[in-house]
Amino acid sequence: MQSFYDYKRFAVLYVDDEEKSLKYFTRAFQDQFRILTATNAQDGLKLLEEHKDDIGLLMTDQRMPGEKGVWLLEKARQLRPRIIRILATAYTDIDAAIAAVNTGAIYKYVSKPWDTPQLENTLKRGLEFFMVQRERDQLLKEKMSVLHNMMIADRIVSLGLLAAGLSHHIRNSLVAVKTFLDLAPAKLEEEKIDLESLRNPDFWKEYYQNVQGQIGKINNMLKDLWTASEKPAFAFGDQVRLHEVVAAEIARLKDGLAAQKIEVQNQIPPPFRR
Repeated sequence: MQSFYDYKRFAVLYVDDEEKSLKYFTRAFQDQFRILTATNAQDGLKLLEEHKDDIGLLMTDQRMPGEKGVWLLEKARQLRPRIIRILATAYTDIDAAIAAVNTGAIYKYVSKPWDTPQLENTLKRGLEFFMVQRERDQLLKEKMSVLHNMMIADRIVSLGLLAAGLSHHIRNSLVAVKTFLDLAPAKLEEEKIDLESLRNPDFWKEYYQNVQGQIGKINNMLKDLWTASEKPAFAFGDQVRLHEVVAAEIARLKDGLAAQKIEVQNQIPPPFRR
């Protein structure tokens, strides 16, 4: 039966202090899996740290000089929680295996000496589980990214509506103020008031001009705010022929680029035509 999984996509790390066991493991499974080996827990941890994004399954012996296998499995869980962890143990170490299972440090334990076909099946199921988890996490990450972008877009739309409303109300209020200022000089003439006869005519002239200038600035800001709240005139469809878009833009800017001695090459591949 053909498998849908590439079992060499991620490596299998086997840690055991017995050189013969490492050689036998490598010889038995190197055709089906990518194999990494270490002779003690410390070296195994170093390999995990160096290849943490490349290792899908860790199998370790329990009884080794120095740190034991359970110690390495716990470190692996802290470093890369998704790595599948298997404890290889003799019958006399069954208590250690049970403790590892109870603490959540391992996915499974296998008894030594192990049965080759059975262990191969265990390794395959472990890597399959690792790859399924990885694909699920990636899909979840992509969905969260889409949701995040939708929330940002919704917030931008809300801000645009708020900006349009504020612009409308403020401009309405400014109309009355600007109308009064525009009519003020003519009304003063009708009232036979000579500006030069005022105690400080320069103050009133400068003040009048300054207010008119500030109202002009506010109106320009409100125009920009209104423009920003409107829908853009352009809109991309679901699909964009990027090669053609870039080619058209290069053609439009050709004269300006040539004047500055700038050469632009469109290296985006054209769309595949059936």
